[in-house]
Amino acid sequence: MRLKCITCEALTRLVYLCAAESKHKIDITLVKIGLHDTPKELRRRLQNEIDTAPENGYDAVLLAYGLCGKATDGLVAKEIQLVIPRAHDCITLFLGSRQRYNKQFDQCPGTYWYVLDYLERRDADSTVLSLGSGSIDFDIHSKYEEYVQKYGKDNADYLLETMGAWTQHYTRAVFLDMGLGYIDELEAKTIEQAQQRGWTYERMAGNMVLIRRLLNGDWENDFLVVPPGNQIRMTGAGDIIRSEEIEKLPD
Repeated sequence: MRLKCITCEALTRLVYLCAAESKHKIDITLVKIGLHDTPKELRRRLQNEIDTAPENGYDAVLLAYGLCGKATDGLVAKEIQLVIPRAHDCITLFLGSRQRYNKQFDQCPGTYWYVLDYLERRDADSTVLSLGSGSIDFDIHSKYEEYVQKYGKDNADYLLETMGAWTQHYTRAVFLDMGLGYIDELEAKTIEQAQQRGWTYERMAGNMVLIRRLLNGDWENDFLVVPPGNQIRMTGAGDIIRSEEIEKLPD
């Protein structure tokens, strides 16, 4: 098959490696990490990439994404089938299964996740290292002096307290080691960040099985195949997403 894989930059190394190992011919499109913060814009970008696929004769468009803040909810397969993992977010893809994801979430829901490609490819002016849900685009402590100059000390203290409240919901930092790249320096930064926030730290082995299966064409059970004329819809249940036929294709 000839396949087009659209993936977030957070999975760059993994997708390129699995594509190189696949028997299929695969073209890869990288989408900027920061678009996760604006799901509607990410959905628009993904739909545009999907819509260009027929021009190149692809047999399927692969989405190396989860729901990602509902960014993939509503994506339409117009002329070519779509294939997407049944996953809430990319953490499932790094861990290798929904079962492992659910186990980690049940055991420690307050976990911030760190992975090499995200750390390497985040915006140069961003000091936030985590791809965990709820992450903000900057380290609030590094902004304190700027707020003092702009708004005065009392207002700066209030803003810092308000913006720092999210950290109370997290207790653990996990660095996912996918077995690729040089991670020592970036891992050290995540350990430092965890210590500053009073979180426990853990290094955990990731698993590329879902990404390999996606790019190898092994789409049973853990993937949704969306035929032409259908769209992706969130279910709110254990299967996460379903394919829904639409009466009229959008322009």
